[in-house]
Amino acid sequence: MEQPVAQGITPRIVVLMGVTASGKTMVAEGLHNLLGWPFQEGDDLHPKSNIEKMAAGIPLTDEDRLPWLQACRAWIDARAREGGGGIMSCSALKRSYRQLLAADGVDITFLLLNVPRDVLEQRLKGRKGHFMPASLLDSQLATLEPPGPDEHVLILNALSSPARTIARALELLRVDQA
Repeated sequence: MEQPVAQGITPRIVVLMGVTASGKTMVAEGLHNLLGWPFQEGDDLHPKSNIEKMAAGIPLTDEDRLPWLQACRAWIDARAREGGGGIMSCSALKRSYRQLLAADGVDITFLLLNVPRDVLEQRLKGRKGHFMPASLLDSQLATLEPPGPDEHVLILNALSSPARTIARALELLRVDQA
């Protein structure tokens, strides 16, 4: 079902990507609240074994991530079939992960939240109640593959206040009309 254009932005699938503590959930929830498109927290789709592994400070392998990425992909496919847009937070650190999410021609706008390491570390130290320990930051940064020019990735420096970061994300999506 086609939804009206919200905030001058054509409905589409948007994946907020980046390393831990970059602000994916905060921006995704802000976009969801302003645009009204369905939202899925990617972390909620992790198998329990992945959560336990990360909570113990053990980095995930590609094999660990595959069932999670497949669950993310299933959610994306359902939103694409509905045609009304959708917003997901998902690290999508590697090109191969992004390719899996966008396989079979699903048009996804990836929005990479770019934050310097020292700021990420500060955010992690202040974070309460999340399974991802600060000890995994370096692993995530090492895994992150910069997007290529052939990928539909918008880059957002996410250092401002939440309101300004979300406003900038809206502007990037508005300018990037497919």
